[in-house]
Amino acid sequence: MNGRAGLFVAGTDTEIGKTLVSTALVRLGRQWGIRVAGFKPISAGFAEGAPNEDVFALHAATGRPEVRLADVGPVQLPAACAPSVAAAQIHRRLSMAPIEDALTRLSAHTDCLVVEGVGGFDVPLTDTWSTADLARVLGLPVLLVVGMRLGCMNHALLTARAVRAEGLPLVGWVANSIDPGMLFSDETFLDLEEVLKHRFNLECLGRIPRLGADSHDPIDFLRADAFRPFLFGS
Repeated sequence: MNGRAGLFVAGTDTEIGKTLVSTALVRLGRQWGIRVAGFKPISAGFAEGAPNEDVFALHAATGRPEVRLADVGPVQLPAACAPSVAAAQIHRRLSMAPIEDALTRLSAHTDCLVVEGVGGFDVPLTDTWSTADLARVLGLPVLLVVGMRLGCMNHALLTARAVRAEGLPLVGWVANSIDPGMLFSDETFLDLEEVLKHRFNLECLGRIPRLGADSHDPIDFLRADAFRPFLFGS
């Protein structure tokens, strides 16, 4: 992955908005004329005869006919559970081989990848390999998506520490409102913004409210210019 522009989108947990942010970044790159694709190396959960919904969303956002769905999501596991457990259900051992093959094919058609992780940042894939190892192999700067709900401050701090421990550049964070009933959400956001700035020198690059079907585009809530260096490549 050396020399390729892009971002690795990590989350504080599962179901906190990684796909929402990742697809928005892919579409933002397309608006700027960048040959960008979404990439979900490993996903878990799909209905029979249909792709994983996150992979489908990233492929749709990519919108390039030469980029295949199977290249956006090279490892799609049927059961919606931890990847290591989902792989065991079909007697499969996860490896980098299909991911590397997809990256080779994508390199012919793209200059930038927005890579969405699976679950949280450090999810076991085998007994010796995790999504943190995958992020390190890909070598892209990491964007942290924080699902704003009770417990998010602890989850954000632990994840930020884990990313830094892997020696990866952590370039900022995005707050995504996932709990409409969260008490003192504004106060929590402001506290977390201050703590992440003080402890990790991390800037908030967007705060996305809870969006309905007819709401604004999530791109409207991102600091778009802050992503230019990563999508264009420095």
